[in-house]
Amino acid sequence: MAISEFSAALNQVATERGIPVSSVLESVQSALATAYKKDRKENGEEVDLEEIVVDLDSETGEVRILKDGKDVTPSGFGRIAAQTAKQVILQKIRETEKEVVFDEFKSKIGTIVAGQVFRIDNGLVTLDLGKMHANGLMPQSEQVPTENYRINQRIKVLVKDVRDNPKGTEIIVSRSDPDFVKKLFEQEVPEIASGTVVIEAIAREAGSRTKMAVTSKDEKIDPVGSCVGQKGVRVQSIIAELFGEKIDIIPYSSSIEKFIAASLSPAKVTEVELDKENVRAIVSVPEDQQSLAIGKEGQNARLANKLTKWKIDIKGAAGFFSEDTDSADAEEKKHVVGVWDAAIRATEEKTAKKEEESAPDETEEEDREEEQVSVEE
Repeated sequence: MAISEFSAALNQVATERGIPVSSVLESVQSALATAYKKDRKENGEEVDLEEIVVDLDSETGEVRILKDGKDVTPSGFGRIAAQTAKQVILQKIRETEKEVVFDEFKSKIGTIVAGQVFRIDNGLVTLDLGKMHANGLMPQSEQVPTENYRINQRIKVLVKDVRDNPKGTEIIVSRSDPDFVKKLFEQEVPEIASGTVVIEAIAREAGSRTKMAVTSKDEKIDPVGSCVGQKGVRVQSIIAELFGEKIDIIPYSSSIEKFIAASLSPAKVTEVELDKENVRAIVSVPEDQQSLAIGKEGQNARLANKLTKWKIDIKGAAGFFSEDTDSADAEEKKHVVGVWDAAIRATEEKTAKKEEESAPDETEEEDREEEQVSVEE
């Protein structure tokens, strides 16, 4: 029985869907065995699939049903085979396709892929990841709050997890994960991709700010400079991909004091006192940089805490510029500021009085100073 046209069609399907031809041929053999069993049953004969062999010539498309080495292919079997095989083959192709998608994206967990938004439903963003209609699902928890996604928008995402369920393969993707920023730097900075520059720690508040500590295995290579790039071209490319999210790149140090001091960049730290038992650091900064060290709504200190894994309290270094500072005033300014309490208070005030969201002129100047220094570091 010649089914060369059918065989050609299967090869075309295999090519279009990226499925190995061998898998399609196995599906054909399974389908024909099922069709033969059904045909024999209608003629009152029970057939055990293990007793028969489907001989399929992949070159000519010739098919024979063999039982105990004898050709038992019934006449008119081609029409029945085509109908039954069509359903089974489609099912097999779907299963194989699902396995291929699962295996491929399982190996891509932790890497960046490009996708196109094609559906937004109840906050769930679905992306077409291209190959074999693979869909990436980006739940709200993996989205950046400040980003607005639109249909047909092309974006990069991090493959976070791959799950297998009866409806198909679920590929969970993210743009809010800190590893997304790490992988962007790996793509943009050859020194990171080669392992010469290492990202030792990263902390992120998606859509707002990221702090990243880097070190170099080669003394001749500046890790911060490598990430920033000439005239900031590398980091600016990543900032553009993150739609303007600020990025602080600091040098990592094995000295906890130096690391904590650097983590509060762009503020200049004068002293770090460690309470190792409670994993707490009390940090002194110049008076005029206290708000810069804390950051808007406590963000700078909060990210420094995430980056270093140390709880950081900031106190004003009164008298840093003037020795005759009034002692009472100095004592007031030396008190430890609870940066997390300040952040909570600021959030409550913002909710209660939305008109106060815009800061006074002095604070705006400090914010501008913070923005300018952010990338320069």
